[in-house]
Amino acid sequence: MSPASPMPRPPDSFTTARLLARQPRVSDAAALFAAYASDPVATKYLSWKAYTEVPPLAQFLQVRIDDWAQNKGLYNYVLCTRGSDAPIGNIGIHIQPRSTLFGYVLARSHRGQGLMAEALSYLVDWSLAQPEIFRAWAFCDAENPASARVMEKAGMIREGILRRWHTCPNIGPEPRDCIVCARVK
Repeated sequence: MSPASPMPRPPDSFTTARLLARQPRVSDAAALFAAYASDPVATKYLSWKAYTEVPPLAQFLQVRIDDWAQNKGLYNYVLCTRGSDAPIGNIGIHIQPRSTLFGYVLARSHRGQGLMAEALSYLVDWSLAQPEIFRAWAFCDAENPASARVMEKAGMIREGILRRWHTCPNIGPEPRDCIVCARVK
């Protein structure tokens, strides 16, 4: 993809067998706070600390809404079970030249059911269907094997360890080792 080419844009929303993925709304803040964003266990391996108040989360959601409008390659979805508009998780896609990078979080009450792998599979498939995308990838903390299993269930192959790659402020200030997985075409 040449620098002048527009980046592909993912669908505004999508459904899978059990999920609805839609764009975030500022009004989702309280529900996301309750579902996972205030949970130090759910956010343990993420790049941000658990929220202690709803207003900063609402501000963050406004930034994610603006990302959709600016069409710069950063897209974030709120995940809901089909038939409901109540958020249970979040998945983001960062479209880069020739690749897409994913990040995700799910409420603890919905883990272990294959829901995140379902959402990630959809976005990996969408990504690799784009002519200009050749690599779909994600990483997780090396001490978070459940997240690595999500990537593998989505058809990604474990490529190795990125040494001292990512900081998890809920754990400490030092960069940590991460497992990297990808699917390529």
